[in-house]
Amino acid sequence: MPESTKKCPACGGEVRGRADKKYCDEYCRNVFHNQQYCETHEYVRNINQNLRKNRKILERLLLNHRFMTRAPQYRLFSMGFRFQYFTHTYTNRNGQLYYFCYEYGYLLLDKERVLIVKKQPSAEKYPALIR
Repeated sequence: MPESTKKCPACGGEVRGRADKKYCDEYCRNVFHNQQYCETHEYVRNINQNLRKNRKILERLLLNHRFMTRAPQYRLFSMGFRFQYFTHTYTNRNGQLYYFCYEYGYLLLDKERVLIVKKQPSAEKYPALIR
């Protein structure tokens, strides 16, 4: 009794092996899934790329300082910083709004300058770090 042959959804080739096997090899499986999810994940991937770039710029500007420094906004712009991308905000007791890209954040001081800060882990959230 001849078996019905399955076709690989990625390349159209014959699938041999187990009865529940869908792809002819690992490469075709990866190609199929990458094509399937490429368009749906592109939007999220672009946002994450911008967030990582913003974080890296803030980290670089804060590199030689402990926890905070001031910088002109044009410097962030010239490095490719995009102010519309941030992970969260924080409002301090004085009502000042900080924008964060993960643990690095900034406060708009005026139209020309920003204060760059690094959030420090709190003792309640990270008890193992405090000894």
